[in-house]
Amino acid sequence: MKVTAIIPDKLVNEVKTYSRSSTITAAITLALKDWLAVYHLKNLNQKIQKNPIIIKNGAKLRRLNRT
Repeated sequence: MKVTAIIPDKLVNEVKTYSRSSTITAAITLALKDWLAVYHLKNLNQKIQKNPIIIKNGAKLRRLNRT
């Protein structure tokens, strides 16, 4: 997708530097993917917090897992 966006030069240059990307497109793509990964992890953490998995007999599960 081709996008026109007004982004401060300082921000773009910082993203390029830390991502070690040679192009603005690669840097912004990487930054967006990283942001989405963090967002999905936060969302998953919230779901787990609301409905945690409770393991009552961990030793039994470990034995089954090792066989």
